[in-house]
Amino acid sequence: MILNDVHSRLNPTEVAGVVRPTDEGGVIRVLCEVAARGGSVCAFGGRHAMGGQQFVSGGVALDTSGLCGVEGFDPERGLIRVGAGIRWPALVRAVREREVAGGPSWAIRQKQTGADDLSLGGSVSCNAHGRGLTFGPMVEDVESLRVVRPGGEAVECSRGENADVFRVVVGGYGLFGVITVVTLRLVPRRAMRRRVDITDLDEAVSAIRRRVAEGSVYGDFQFAIDPEDGSFLRRGVLASYEPAEGAVADGGEADLPRDRWLDLLRLAHREKGRAFQAYAEHYLSTHGRVYGSDDLQMSTYIPSYAEYLASARVGGEGEAEESLVISEVYVPPESLGNFFESARRILRDGGSEVIYGTVRSIRRDTETAMPWASRDFACVIFNLRTVHTAEGIGRTRRSFERLYDAALDLGGSFYLTYHRWARKDQLLRAYPMLPAVLERKRREDPRGVLRSDWYDHLARTLGV
Repeated sequence: MILNDVHSRLNPTEVAGVVRPTDEGGVIRVLCEVAARGGSVCAFGGRHAMGGQQFVSGGVALDTSGLCGVEGFDPERGLIRVGAGIRWPALVRAVREREVAGGPSWAIRQKQTGADDLSLGGSVSCNAHGRGLTFGPMVEDVESLRVVRPGGEAVECSRGENADVFRVVVGGYGLFGVITVVTLRLVPRRAMRRRVDITDLDEAVSAIRRRVAEGSVYGDFQFAIDPEDGSFLRRGVLASYEPAEGAVADGGEADLPRDRWLDLLRLAHREKGRAFQAYAEHYLSTHGRVYGSDDLQMSTYIPSYAEYLASARVGGEGEAEESLVISEVYVPPESLGNFFESARRILRDGGSEVIYGTVRSIRRDTETAMPWASRDFACVIFNLRTVHTAEGIGRTRRSFERLYDAALDLGGSFYLTYHRWARKDQLLRAYPMLPAVLERKRREDPRGVLRSDWYDHLARTLGV
């Protein structure tokens, strides 16, 4: 059986089979049975990960989608305990369905941006982040976890119980255990008013500081993508969200509807200047609108993106399959202007085509063993159009390698698992703790019961 990731479709992986347990006991049985015959297991959720961390070649793929029930809800403390396989739209619905008349109205605090149909366990495993202006990664929102360890034992872990397990499981990419249950911290659901400006990057940085001081909670900056224009990676749409106490949410979607996204996607491939103009006009038309704090975090995602490209013949008839490949680099906020100067040169010289990009904010993670947010950073996300040929993949790979170097030279970093293209020296500069973490993995799972193609690649690259 061949499995692949949903987004880049660059990870076709032959697995021995797929199992879908519906409770923790089923997960334990799978791990114990596979271990007894010397095999390996890798858990997956929505299959959006692109670095190979949700598949292991020749191993058993453990589908967590059956672990999706609600096990408990505390309306006083704002905690919900759910199966780790639950997807974000179902989680948001579950929270709303448990509202008590006259009681507090709760909501998620943050989720990953760009796509909703990911599992909660997957988001915790990669320590995802949203568009909060003063938030750290998702570890901040996790109260506790239930985890099945490589040896088959199930443990509860939190900051106060099995804390050392908690540190390596959150942001551990599935290496130290299969998350079966997550107790998530919620926040009061609030009405948020959107503020929109079209501005240059330098002004956006100072504007965000002002808006945070004025109380804005969420926000991002989506930059122009036409390399032939002087606004390339310089001008953008700055959107922020501030509490609108007493206001009633307008009820419309915070993101573009599917048909509008498809129109913009088509323009982003063919007429990038017009694409940015259309996007900016849409956002300006929503200035002042009010959204629920959970609604504004939901996204329009086109899961049939590859099929769309083929049907629209964006690349021309007879050309190879293509997709968008994402990477995320982290830069000290004070160095953002210098980074973008380098990025313009790298992307223009390398011929890489940006389809979509944005800048967000992250605060330092002090709780996990492999923190990608090792300090307060500006997060810069690039979606590069990638043709599935040696030349097309090589072009994208070289661009990301050079973008990593540019960020590292400014004291920045990059996200660890969007793909497997970082060099050894880059890995060790960004994540100096990796050898020690992998040595711990070997000690705690000497038979390699929990493995992934990403882990195998990392171990080979680092020689651990």
